[in-house]
Amino acid sequence: MIPFLGPHDLFPPVDMAREEMGGLLAVGGGLQPDRLLAAYRQGIFPWGTVDGLPLWYSPDPRMVLFPEEFRLTRSLRKTLRAGKFAVRFDTDFAGVMAACATTPRDGQDGTWITPEMKEAYVRLHELGWAHSVESYEGDTLVGGLYGLAIGRMFYGESMFSRRTDASKVAFAHLVRYLVSNQLGMIDCQMHTDHLASLGAREIPRDAFLTRLSALTAAASSRAHWSTDQLDLAW
Repeated sequence: MIPFLGPHDLFPPVDMAREEMGGLLAVGGGLQPDRLLAAYRQGIFPWGTVDGLPLWYSPDPRMVLFPEEFRLTRSLRKTLRAGKFAVRFDTDFAGVMAACATTPRDGQDGTWITPEMKEAYVRLHELGWAHSVESYEGDTLVGGLYGLAIGRMFYGESMFSRRTDASKVAFAHLVRYLVSNQLGMIDCQMHTDHLASLGAREIPRDAFLTRLSALTAAASSRAHWSTDQLDLAW
């Protein structure tokens, strides 16, 4: 049986996750900021809701990207140097979430970004924990991503693209920001070919949790991000 969490119940040990169900660990408990932050610090994340109740996951292995292993292809470097897209941080978090929720994806019917999830993550953004990186064509949002930063750890949640390479450009700027601010790992959660093409790889959950513990122990900056101090030359 999958554990059902009440409002004050703690998460079960992650080794109880059902790998045959994609790493599903528990159901319920709510999406309050404190519970979300506690989950991420333990290597657990919500992936959609059922009847308003969050589904909590901790898969093994875990897809991660170490910023120094980011794969900058020749074609992406060319796009970055051409300045095809303007990149901004934290200027339209809700818009990025909405676009991620409505962009069709191969092999997926519908979205796990439910209204409850949107409300919870917008609240985390308002509190300074969640961030967006956005690609614009003129004043039109055409790509981007969002996630959380805790200590020296970044948790990627979702990305979207409405123009070729728009999300990859946002991701490249994210990596540059993380390197310049000494964040050491991006949690990509589960394997996709797109993430693998950017340099992400799977590691055992135990290895992930060991690194996670050290990275989240660092002090967290909860200011909204800005490109002002970022070297945008490629």
